[in-house]
Amino acid sequence: MTAIDIRAEIAELATLRDVLRYAVGAYNRAGLHFGHGSANALDEAVFLILDSLDLPIDDFNAFADARLTAREKALLGDRIARRIDERVPAAYLTGRSYLRGFRFRADARALVPRSYIAELLFSDLFDGSGDALALVDDPAEVASVLDLCTGGGSLAILAAHAFPNAAIDALDLSGDALALAAENRADYGLDNRIRLIEGDLFAPLGAARYDLILANPPYVDAETMAMLPDEFRAEPEMALASGPDGFDIVRRILAQAKNHLNDGGGLLCEIGLDKEILEADYPDTPFLWLDAEGGEGEVFWLAKEHLPG
Repeated sequence: MTAIDIRAEIAELATLRDVLRYAVGAYNRAGLHFGHGSANALDEAVFLILDSLDLPIDDFNAFADARLTAREKALLGDRIARRIDERVPAAYLTGRSYLRGFRFRADARALVPRSYIAELLFSDLFDGSGDALALVDDPAEVASVLDLCTGGGSLAILAAHAFPNAAIDALDLSGDALALAAENRADYGLDNRIRLIEGDLFAPLGAARYDLILANPPYVDAETMAMLPDEFRAEPEMALASGPDGFDIVRRILAQAKNHLNDGGGLLCEIGLDKEILEADYPDTPFLWLDAEGGEGEVFWLAKEHLPG
């Protein structure tokens, strides 16, 4: 089915529910891939429809039987057709993505925001709720945070909310990504709290030290990169690829992080599914693997004293 056919058929529909039914079927027939905030055709179609119409994305049923105007059907027809024809993430079509209830601008300058770290920052490990296993006792006492590989700045912005007294440095090698991060930072009025830095990991930081380092670096291995669906190829390759086994950049972070942490600080780093590779490479390093909804053992914590070096 061509994009023209899709647009024409959606123009014949009446309600949001009609368009949702159509989109899910069309997505399934087209064999689309998901993973940019939605795990399946239904969830992504709901997001695309509601966000395109500037409606709350968490309550489709409230609007399901609302009739669409001709303009709205044309907009949805265009975006659904492009999602199928161009295989780009839905967030790039709407220009927006959501993480932990926060809305961010999203486009091809950076990865679509997604990270288990976002959930962990607001869990009892970091929120000061008094959990005996907490990694941060009082979030108000965190004075400085570094967000490595910040991309569009989503984790830096979430950290500014999780740690209300912290100054945040957000660093990325991509100037394009940092331009997007600047737009997101401005949307939240955080220009005075988040400093954007362009450079290669710790290189531009001199002797700076932090209470907490966050890192969601590239961690896709070469074999997986060669097989990526088009939806992921629409994102910047430099934000995904990290050498033969996916851990080139993670190893560099582990080698240098200790020199940029204050006493009592730690590193929170997302690495994907292959934790066994790191455990084999660093047999004497006591990685604390943290679980999040939908992901087990893909994020580690290391206190400063446990880091290599």
